[in-house]
Amino acid sequence: MDDNKLAELLFPQIKKRAEDYEAMYPARNLPEGAKVTRLGPSPTGFIHLGNLYGAFVDERLAHQSDGIFYLRIEDTDDKRYVEGAVEIIINSLKFFGIHFDEGASLEGDLGDYGDYTQSKRGEIYQCFAKKLVAEGKAYPCFLTEEEIAEIRAGQEAAKANPGIYGEYAKSRELSYEEILENLNAGKPYVLRLKSDGNPNQSDETVRKIRVNDAIRGILEMPENFQDVVILKATGIPTYHFAHVVDDHLMRTTHVIRGAEWLPSLPIHVELFEKLGWEPPIYCHTAQLMKLDEEGNKRKLSKRKDPELSLDYYRNQGYHPAAVREYLLTILNSNFEEWRMENPDAPIDDFTFTTEKMSNSGALFDLNKLNDISKDVLLRIPAAELYAFLKEWAEEFKPEIMHIFDDRAYLEKILDLGRNDKKPRKDFIYAQQMIAFISYFFDDLFQVEDEMPQEVPSEDVPAILNAYLAGYDHSDDQSQWFDKIRNIATELGYAAKPKDFKKHPEDYKGHVGHVSTVIRIALMGRAQSPDVWEIQQILGEERTKARISRYQ
Repeated sequence: MDDNKLAELLFPQIKKRAEDYEAMYPARNLPEGAKVTRLGPSPTGFIHLGNLYGAFVDERLAHQSDGIFYLRIEDTDDKRYVEGAVEIIINSLKFFGIHFDEGASLEGDLGDYGDYTQSKRGEIYQCFAKKLVAEGKAYPCFLTEEEIAEIRAGQEAAKANPGIYGEYAKSRELSYEEILENLNAGKPYVLRLKSDGNPNQSDETVRKIRVNDAIRGILEMPENFQDVVILKATGIPTYHFAHVVDDHLMRTTHVIRGAEWLPSLPIHVELFEKLGWEPPIYCHTAQLMKLDEEGNKRKLSKRKDPELSLDYYRNQGYHPAAVREYLLTILNSNFEEWRMENPDAPIDDFTFTTEKMSNSGALFDLNKLNDISKDVLLRIPAAELYAFLKEWAEEFKPEIMHIFDDRAYLEKILDLGRNDKKPRKDFIYAQQMIAFISYFFDDLFQVEDEMPQEVPSEDVPAILNAYLAGYDHSDDQSQWFDKIRNIATELGYAAKPKDFKKHPEDYKGHVGHVSTVIRIALMGRAQSPDVWEIQQILGEERTKARISRYQ
């Protein structure tokens, strides 16, 4: 068959040649060793932790090497496309501090290697598909869905490998005249790769491919023998074909993707070989896992685990710095040791490497994220926390925007107990922070805890009246507590907890129970930061009013 003639028959509208696109997208002028990475999410309306996990690796590898990190929208699967999903992707990644050097953006493409949206690159894919046909490496397949289903049923019965290959590739050896007849009859077709793989080889003689994965080392697996679809009947490329063409033309050096793509690696290697290109370095990351109730590892599930969605972290108000810090602990095994040695260093000072990444399941632990978040928020100044909380509240909790009216007041609240010798680590994420400090605002104040059992109900007003009678806002902490101790002893409570513990029969309770009464009247809670410090922030008028209202 004259393959050039067939290529012209199938793609008469394609006038550009492969050489033209090579000239349009030349090798990048970057320093030696610079890495070019990309994130290629699908606009399905659901952006998840795995996207952020991969994006963080992409971003670190590129920026540590003075390279380029770009965003490519992979929207060739039009059945899964969701309106507005691209905006969700871009805004979500921006929220978590993922910054692209080029690619798709809300203002349009940035960079010289676009379009960065695959649905706008149809002529490019068809040009290289035409090239493969002209070289006898691809062919039109006219099998109908019914015929493919029949083939699949026969393969299942024969316990043969499923797919279109060898004897099942009915269109592979069609003559030019037969193809022309099918086209004239209006039969739809897909374009398939004419694989060189031999499906009839035994396990001992099958040709193997060898790929040096930057995370997993040398991978050896059987070559591809499937005549996979590279262009659908609509002319839209499959993921396999589109990503190979784009990664070459955009000069991607490293492809970071999940382990679920490992079975497709032989297909991609063959496509690169057929097109005469050097493949990028693949980095197949470990799957994100969690422990189930029985303590067994399982994959994070979109259906079962709300924490898989990035929306979860935005809605809760996790600080991007905390999420990034946590991701590094599960991405690089030496990060926690580095952080202990460099407690105040910026996270970007850490040298990220693929060699320190796990190639088994990466265990995601929400409790550990919360612990890390406490440490990270402790290092963030109150002024920055104020700005973060305000921005979060504007989007997710607009009904509390009034708490930001007095910036100085709120910053004092946010700094409470954070500069002590043993600083308090009360804050985890915005939703929890607002709940934690709510008692500082009269309209958010709620009594959440009951009075101590050791304090009879009739003693509560007695304690609070005595407290108000002797209250002096200018008292220092020692003077303030001496007054509480006096109230306690006058009402039959031990001046020290240890006295009550030794002789419980002699007292109603101890001074701690009395101070808890005051704490609950002021904060509505039995546990809180230091009451004296809280009063200094609340001010005399609000303190007295809060105590009076409780009675």
